[in-house]
Amino acid sequence: MKLMETAALVAPVTALEFLGDTFLLTGEGPVLTAYSLLPHPRARASHSVLQHYRIHGIRPRPPVADPAQSPAAGPCRLEKDELRSTSEPNSCVLAVFGGKALRLVRFCVDLQDGAHLHWEILGALAELQDWVLDVRWLLGDKHWVLCVAVAHNKVLLLDAITGNALVQRSCLEGCLLYSALLLVHTSWADTVLVGGTVFNQMVLWRPGGTGKSRDSGDKAPVERRLLGHTGVIFSVSYLRENGWLASASDDRSVRLWDVGDLGGPGGSCGDLNPTCLMVLYGHQARVFSVRLSPGKAFSAGEDGVCLVWDLVGSGKVVSKLKGHRAGGVRGLAVSEGRGVEGRWVATGGADGGVRLWRMEGSEDRKEGTATEKLSDLKFPGPGLPKVVRITRNDDGSWSQSRFVVCTDQGIVHQYSGGQWEAVWTGTPEFQSYCVMETITVSVKNSPTKAHLCAVGNLSGSIYVFPISQPECGILLSGGSGKIHSLIWQEAKEIVYLLASGAGGVVCRWVVKVNLNQNCSLSLNVSPLPPFLLRSCAKCWLTAAVCLGSTSLGLLWVCGDRRGSLLLFREDGKPDERNLGVQRVRRDIPLVHKKNDGKGLGCEKTGSGAMAERNREEASDLLLHPLSCLFGVHGKQGVSSVCEYQGLLYSCGRDGCVRIFKVCPTAPDEVEEDSRGNTGGLQLEVLRVQRACKGMEWVEGVLILEPHTPEDEGGGLGEDTDRGGKSSRDGLLEKLEVTEKVNEKRRFGRGEEEREREARFAIVGFHAVHFVVWDPVRQETLLAVPCGGGHRSWSLWLPHKGFWPGYGALVFIKQGDVWTSQLPGETPSWAGRAERTEGWGLREGIHGRGIGCVCRLGRIRGIAKESQTSSANVCENEGWEEAKDVEKEDGYWEIVVTGGEDTSLTILAIHPNSGSVKVLSVITDHISSIRTVAAVTRPEEGSDGQFFAALLVSAGGRAQMQCYRLLISWDRQRRVPACQVIQVANHRLDEQWERRRNRHKTVKMDPETRYMAAVTVDGNTDCVVLALACSDGALRLFSVSEVRRQIDLFWETFYHQRCVLSLAACTLEDGRGNRYALLFSAATDGKIAAWDLTDASLSSAGTSSKAPTPQIPCFNIAVHQSGVNSLAVWVEELGREESSCLVTVASGGDDGQLTVSTIRVQYPEGGSAGGSRELPLQTQFQSHNRLRLHLHSQSHVPQSHAAPLTALKVLSPGLLVSTSSDQRVCMWEVGSAGISHSGVLCSHVADASGLAVWEGKMIIGEEGDKKRRGRVECEQEIATWKGKESQTGFKTTCGTSEGCTGGTNSKDKEAGGEPVNALSEAGDPVCPTRDARVGDAAAEPNKQVWKTETEANSGSRSWERMERMEQVGWVLVCGQGLQLLRVKEEQDSEAARRQRAEPQRWREVKRRGSKR
Repeated sequence: MKLMETAALVAPVTALEFLGDTFLLTGEGPVLTAYSLLPHPRARASHSVLQHYRIHGIRPRPPVADPAQSPAAGPCRLEKDELRSTSEPNSCVLAVFGGKALRLVRFCVDLQDGAHLHWEILGALAELQDWVLDVRWLLGDKHWVLCVAVAHNKVLLLDAITGNALVQRSCLEGCLLYSALLLVHTSWADTVLVGGTVFNQMVLWRPGGTGKSRDSGDKAPVERRLLGHTGVIFSVSYLRENGWLASASDDRSVRLWDVGDLGGPGGSCGDLNPTCLMVLYGHQARVFSVRLSPGKAFSAGEDGVCLVWDLVGSGKVVSKLKGHRAGGVRGLAVSEGRGVEGRWVATGGADGGVRLWRMEGSEDRKEGTATEKLSDLKFPGPGLPKVVRITRNDDGSWSQSRFVVCTDQGIVHQYSGGQWEAVWTGTPEFQSYCVMETITVSVKNSPTKAHLCAVGNLSGSIYVFPISQPECGILLSGGSGKIHSLIWQEAKEIVYLLASGAGGVVCRWVVKVNLNQNCSLSLNVSPLPPFLLRSCAKCWLTAAVCLGSTSLGLLWVCGDRRGSLLLFREDGKPDERNLGVQRVRRDIPLVHKKNDGKGLGCEKTGSGAMAERNREEASDLLLHPLSCLFGVHGKQGVSSVCEYQGLLYSCGRDGCVRIFKVCPTAPDEVEEDSRGNTGGLQLEVLRVQRACKGMEWVEGVLILEPHTPEDEGGGLGEDTDRGGKSSRDGLLEKLEVTEKVNEKRRFGRGEEEREREARFAIVGFHAVHFVVWDPVRQETLLAVPCGGGHRSWSLWLPHKGFWPGYGALVFIKQGDVWTSQLPGETPSWAGRAERTEGWGLREGIHGRGIGCVCRLGRIRGIAKESQTSSANVCENEGWEEAKDVEKEDGYWEIVVTGGEDTSLTILAIHPNSGSVKVLSVITDHISSIRTVAAVTRPEEGSDGQFFAALLVSAGGRAQMQCYRLLISWDRQRRVPACQVIQVANHRLDEQWERRRNRHKTVKMDPETRYMAAVTVDGNTDCVVLALACSDGALRLFSVSEVRRQIDLFWETFYHQRCVLSLAACTLEDGRGNRYALLFSAATDGKIAAWDLTDASLSSAGTSSKAPTPQIPCFNIAVHQSGVNSLAVWVEELGREESSCLVTVASGGDDGQLTVSTIRVQYPEGGSAGGSRELPLQTQFQSHNRLRLHLHSQSHVPQSHAAPLTALKVLSPGLLVSTSSDQRVCMWEVGSAGISHSGVLCSHVADASGLAVWEGKMIIGEEGDKKRRGRVECEQEIATWKGKESQTGFKTTCGTSEGCTGGTNSKDKEAGGEPVNALSEAGDPVCPTRDARVGDAAAEPNKQVWKTETEANSGSRSWERMERMEQVGWVLVCGQGLQLLRVKEEQDSEAARRQRAEPQRWREVKRRGSKR
């Protein structure tokens, strides 16, 4: 038999509860997790308590008036140790319930060390006959008694120790309840129940009786009835201070009722005629939860938003708390907020995420819809403001910031200290048109900084001046035409000014500010060779970034109004470039200052003929672009370009952010331009990130800072790494290396491509709002109602280019200057404790279900620790020398999931600690993702810390996307990092329009869905991919990463029905000839086998017109209806045999598991087949066909209670299946048939995807109680390029539902946490998955969870025993994901406990009934 244990779990968070203002308790599946809120929120302890039930409620036992009479205050010893407890004043007893189960748990905090938390299970699991809706402690009794409300409008009085029902009372109206609220006091007679029925009503009744009859056999009448909702009631909350009752309903509304005093002494049912005070509409979907607090109501629903309502005033929404992805908010909790800092608000989402906010009691700000928080700065004129910019002071604070405005009359104004003043008035040539930009620069030989302003006009003149001393300005000439744009750029303490003029010429200067002896400022301007943009209709510069100076030259990346990205390189030594005197003539006076009495102005001198001659002589000095991505951002232009950690980010008004980099050009691609320049460098787009729907006007990106210090390795406010070197320098050093080494575009390019993409937010305009949007969490971080695009604006941030959670916007609207916050005021929401997006205690994954999963491989983590050496102690100085020592950080499994929310998520799972990290989220699909397939290739010499994978995802609208993923280990953040490179995309309808004879074929249905994908041949540069389609077609595609192209080269409509599943394998005969075999299954229950050897040859390019089969070579009926999943493995019969056995396992909608063994006869005397020494693309046998016939067949008619949705081969002869009945079953296939090998009830609902792989675990034991494991991967159920599987067979197989990528690398052994201890309930302990890696993976000796034995003993010593144990891994996906560890069941304490748990529970029940 096989034993399955939970290693990691991500499920909807359905229960939340605060313990004061110190701890937050969450329920995720059966796992109870505690978070410490002080000094900063973090995960602390986790334990599985409800076996296979999902936690829906957590009820702490309130303190009692007389502690001496309470069992919770002292030791409690019952017969046979049914309830074990210790005297711990700093502890709390919890009643945890969900489904039909209830359990008592003690939550303990170490008195000596408050950071140490542990759980203690109190008694066995109590299973009831009905669904539990609410539980409350009855404190008037000396014993532990619970009031339990169940779904059929009944209330039980339950003995918490034995689990026996002391009293059971039903309501006279025996309807079904969707929600219930128990109001208890001290006795059973005081209890009142408020129930939300399926008939859209709320009923109030007293389970203790009305006084006339208190017999438990009588049914209690309904005392009050509340009518008004048009949908079922999901949640009820009561506020005793005001006598208010709130209800949340399916009709998307929240109703507030005035019911009076409920419960209390005597069990009052409140007013005889309760009234509805308010009907609150604000949610766009069903409302699941509601909580009342003084003056406010909190509601959360299916739309993923928690709304804060003002109940004292207008009853409107005062705040919107967003932070969860699709699927809605399933849990809501509000702390009492007794402290001065306000109350905590926590939300748990269907995506498995937990969010936390701090709400102030006096907070009255309104988000998103309130325009009264915008302030009009009352611009006095004359003229209308056209451009507005923010200048920052030395401290960078918002209160000291100033605004600079340029009007249509050429006047520059400054707003400071609440007053406007005119700074500079231009000459008449500046009054008809002008552009303006500002920058803050350092003054040479002075600690102060100066604010420079540059203004350009229609005649090509540019006036640059310090804002504090405009008379010290200088006039520059940018050509004879209009100055379209001005750009300031600062790089390595050098300030550049770029002016884009007529004809695509971009003039450039180096500007320095000096402090004279008379304390006046002077400008030193040195011209540089101009840029020449590519000729087009809208040829002017809109964005530019300088990458720095190396031996390669000064690199610039620019964006123009046509939407193109251009790369420039400036040769020569840095000193020559900065001075520029050798390159540009200085015989023309550049500046002539004058004061005409009306204002400060300037005029250009020198004859026009002389200026024209100077431009002609300098025409040869124009710098042409080395590389150009023409129109990459569409015709609306590039809005910004920035650089961070070696990668470049460009934005445009096409609604996209493009991540790209500068890379060396391949030798065969280097071209010489007309001037004899050879570039050697080019721009390469890695991937495209679209903004949210409707956000087409993207203005820039902001790097996101980490939420908590321990979650991320340092802040993002500084652009330097730990070695003191800037990330920009790192990019240029990599370019110097890669300039010498040019490699092909394929897997494993080397270290130079391991740049890490940063987490960023997108800035732009959405309808009438200025928006800061997080593409990973799919939420709005800031929204300001400014009126939309086509306006000048400026955003203030504490650190330029980084989003800390707050900011202020200044913009022009209808001829006035507005701001979202006055500069003289400190923003009330500017502190970290009050930031609008809150804390992400646990990161969500998918909210609408995971449809497919694929395992890519694993990463070995290495961390550096600083250790002092006692041998290097200086006697005089008394210091010790510190050395960095590498420390094993455990192994991380890298998986990719695709969901119904149209997103792909790359995850890193740490099996030993249960931690799950989101590495990247891809949102390129326009419909749900149904299948993913990958080919993984190892990196030579990476020591398990880097690998690359080619990932293909497909789904609705016949859309297919291809990416290259670079997975590496981030030593600084101590987590894996993922770089996504977009390779190609494909749409069937687009391909149909390009066909020549399309009138002879059937038009592609735009609603065609790709149902399954599998790699037929991943051993060539051109990967062959088979896809099952809903239109009845089976299609083959070739994916070329070199050409960045996906081509359809074969299709057949043989099935004439929706094709549901695929599986492929490659065969090899005794002569070394290779064959490709594909199995497909449709909704008719039949499986077809296809010999695709010739198709693989055709895609590889070895045969120009290789024939492809139009009918299968084998066909068999196995199911009564659709076949949802296929799994294949091959058994060679020996070299003397000319055949092999291919076993095909299938699962269908009929719930049947079928295993068919097919004998495959190899062609005889095949002379065209290649040997193993030949190239892979020539090793396929193409002339003769394979012959297939059925060898044997076995069935399990009712393997699951529902349709079988996924099936995988863990090892030859060992199958894993799952279904929507939430069971994961293991089956052994032998000559005698199919036998059941193990089963586990999964915590993942609607399971639809599986990924499996095998490995080995090194077991260390202390006695036979404590165990820990380290995993060494031995076998992957996947396809590896250039490697054969280590199963003892020469073939590789792949299936469509799970992973087609894996690894066979012989990595080192991994250290980690105890991974296979079981809880008291017999369910595996699931450690918290969001505890920092440093708490578990990076510190193998530190525990984040405990078994009951460990909690009582407190021992942490380990006695290692070198013993290898074969383990398997099963990843189940659906409404969440669950990682299971599979191993042989042994006679260990954990296994004995798991088997003895049902018997022990029956024994406790028996003894309790005797009492």
